[in-house]
Amino acid sequence: MRIWGPLAAICLGSFMLLIDVTIVLVALPSMSESLGSSLSQLQWVADGYALAVAAALLGAGMLADLHGRRRVYAVGLVVFALASVACALAPGMGWLIAARLVQGLGAAAMFATTLSLISTLYSGRRLGLAFGVWAAVASSAAALGPVLGGLLTEALDWRWIFYVNVPVTVLALAMTFRYIPRSPRVRDGARRLDVPGVVLFAFAAGGFVYALTESHARGWTSAATLVPLAGALAALVVFLAVQRRGTHPLLDLSLFRRPAFTAAMLTIAVGEGAVYGILPYTSMWLQSVQGLSPVGAGLVILPHAAAAALVAVVSGRWMPRPSPRVGATLGLSLAGLGVASQGFLGAGSGWPVLVGGLALSGLGMGLVFQVAASLALGSVPPERAGMASGTYSTFEQLGYAFGVAAFGTLAVSTMSRSLADDVADPDAVAQSLSGGGADALLGAVPAGQRASFEYTLHAVFATGHNTLALTAGAVALAGAGFVLWLTRSSAGRRAEVPGQPGPADPEGTGKAATSAVPRG
Repeated sequence: MRIWGPLAAICLGSFMLLIDVTIVLVALPSMSESLGSSLSQLQWVADGYALAVAAALLGAGMLADLHGRRRVYAVGLVVFALASVACALAPGMGWLIAARLVQGLGAAAMFATTLSLISTLYSGRRLGLAFGVWAAVASSAAALGPVLGGLLTEALDWRWIFYVNVPVTVLALAMTFRYIPRSPRVRDGARRLDVPGVVLFAFAAGGFVYALTESHARGWTSAATLVPLAGALAALVVFLAVQRRGTHPLLDLSLFRRPAFTAAMLTIAVGEGAVYGILPYTSMWLQSVQGLSPVGAGLVILPHAAAAALVAVVSGRWMPRPSPRVGATLGLSLAGLGVASQGFLGAGSGWPVLVGGLALSGLGMGLVFQVAASLALGSVPPERAGMASGTYSTFEQLGYAFGVAAFGTLAVSTMSRSLADDVADPDAVAQSLSGGGADALLGAVPAGQRASFEYTLHAVFATGHNTLALTAGAVALAGAGFVLWLTRSSAGRRAEVPGQPGPADPEGTGKAATSAVPRG
C-alpha cells in the first residue's frame, strides 16, 4: 500500500468533491418540487458550490504551502462532511444554497492539495500513472454524478445525495492519516496568508457569476446586473494590482509568463465550461422533455464517464512519451466536436441522438484532465506546487461556474425569442421551461391545446439546447487553436526555469521526470 494507499486516499476525496459538482443536476426538479424555487435559485444550487470552490482555492493552496498539505486536506474533509449534513437537513432553498457555499469551502481545501500531494509523493513513471488514475477519477466523477444522483433521488430522496458523503469522508480521513505522510511547512515567518487577495478574488468571481445568473431574469441593463458586474471588474483590477506588488502574493502572476502553465489553465477552464457548462440543461431536456427518470437521465450520460475514465488511465501510461501540447489540443478538439454534435436536436428527437456526442466529448475530457494537470504541475518548482495546484483547480471550477451561468443566460434568451409568437409572456415561459417546468406549463393549458403546445415546447427546448451545444463546441475548438498557438515556442523545452527543481526533482538537480516535462 506504499504506492496505492496514498493515491487511494487522495482520489477518494477528489471523487467525492468533484461528484458533488454534478450529482445535484438530476435532483434539481425534485429539489424544486420539495422546496419551491426559481431558475436562478436552482442555478445557485449547482453554481454556488463551484463558485465557492473557485473563490477559496487560491487561499487554500497558500495555506497548504504554509501549514502542510495533509493538514489542510484533512480539515477540508471535515468541513465538507459537516456542510453535507447541513445541505441534507435544509428546510428551504436559502439554507441549501448557504450550506452548498460552505461545502464548497471544504472542497476547496481538499482540491487545492490533491495535485500537489501527488506531485510530491510520486516521481518518474509512477507520477505519470498517478496523474492518469487521478484524471480518470476526476473525469468520471463529473459524469457519474448524475447517475448516482438519480439512483439516490429515485430510490430514497434528494437529501441522500448529501448524506452519502458522510461515511465516504470518514473513510477518506482514516486513509489520509494512515497512508499520507506529514507535509513539510514553510518556515519563513514573513509569509502570511494574503487575506486581501482572498477577499478581492472572492468578490470578483462571485460578482461576475452573480451578474451572469441574474442577467437572464432582470436584463443586462438592470441595476441588479450592472452593479455586481461593475463591482466584480473593480475587485478584479484591484486584485491584480495587489498581487503584482505583494511580496508573498496569493497568485504569482509571473507563472503566466510560462506558456505551458497558461496553456494548462486555458485548457481546463475551456474544457470544463464547454462540456460541463451545458450538462445541467441537457439533464433538464432528458427529464422534462424526454420524460426520463433521474436514473434514466444519468444512464444516458454514462458513456461520457466511461470514455473519459478509459482515456485518462491509458494516457497516464503513455504520458511520458507523447507531447502534452498535442494532447491538450487534441483533447479540447475532441471535446468540442463531441459537444457540437449534440446541437442538432429536433422537436421529435429522442435521447439516443446524444450518446455518440457524449462519448466523444468524454474521450476529449479524459485527455484534458490528464494533460492539463501534468502541464500545470510540470511547469513550476516544487515550492510552488500548492499555488499551482490551487490555481489549476480554481480555473477548473471557474470554467464550470461561468459555463453554467453563461449558458443559462443564453438558454433563456434563445428560448424567449423562439416563443415570442406563441405566448403572451415569452420571458416567463422561457424561464420556467429552461428550469425543467415543461409539465407545469402544459398543465396550465386547456386540454384541447396541449398536444400542439407540447410540440412547441419540445421544439423550443431543442432550439435552445442546439444553440448551447454549438456555441460550446465553437468555444472548445477555438480554445484548442489558441492552446496550439500558445505553446508553439516551448516545443521540446522545459517549462521550468533551468536549474530549478521540478515536481519530480526534489533534490534540485534540474532533471525533472519526463512525465512532468511539457514537450511538443
